[in-house]
Amino acid sequence: MTLATAVTLFRLILVPVFAWLAIEYGKTFEEGNPREELRWLAVITYITAAASDSVDGWVARRYDQKSLTGAILDPLTDKALLLTGIITLSLVEWGQDWNLPLWFVILVILRDIEILGGIIILYCINGKVPIKPHWTGKVCTVTQMIALGWVMLKLLDISPVYPIILATIFTVWSGYAYYVMGYHQLPKNAARA
Repeated sequence: MTLATAVTLFRLILVPVFAWLAIEYGKTFEEGNPREELRWLAVITYITAAASDSVDGWVARRYDQKSLTGAILDPLTDKALLLTGIITLSLVEWGQDWNLPLWFVILVILRDIEILGGIIILYCINGKVPIKPHWTGKVCTVTQMIALGWVMLKLLDISPVYPIILATIFTVWSGYAYYVMGYHQLPKNAARA
């Protein structure tokens, strides 16, 4: 196992740790005695996991440790971290009306299903799928993380509805952009049908 893969596995292990801490904090909030140290441990765990994404990529490039395992495991771990955070913070109350709405979670999951389904369909039709990240996908991920961070940090006394609206715009926009990219990869006779 390479060092880059070990860092990715470390990040994957932090995903359930974050979820457990977030849920435990939510329980203490519901009981009327929020234990802020649990919230901060959840935040630190999430930030550590998110930051280690840059570390494993740097290690893989710097020490030529690129591998098929890492190429598959890294994006899956990124998605697991983001979705776990979004789902957990939609189900767990971190303050009075201080969580992510369920409709937002459904939208994020539907976008991911659309992209994954499109990849499978294109692979079945074309036998290959050139995957090219689109800038809206990157902005989508950033805005989703900002919305997630807004809820977790609770630094400003401004409702998380504003970053959620921004993340919603880019979630829909990037879903559409990936749909168009996939549509253009269909053979001409399939595209006309």
